[in-house]
Amino acid sequence: MSSTITYTVSGMSCGHCEKSVSSEVSGIPGVTDVAADAKAGTVTISSQSPVDDAAVRAAVDEAGYELVGRAA
Repeated sequence: MSSTITYTVSGMSCGHCEKSVSSEVSGIPGVTDVAADAKAGTVTISSQSPVDDAAVRAAVDEAGYELVGRAA
């Protein structure tokens, strides 16, 4: 069962930001695809199984940004 979730991320402003977030989030076990969008302030994660929000928050924090929450 695959899952796709979009999160709102604060602080991204450029392509480097997108790469930093994508790199950290892609290291979460089960994640199959990551698409960070600085302009929209989002990161969309596809995974083989549901990903723990705390793991996503930790990865975004490690990249130097703030996970605001799941996008509506």
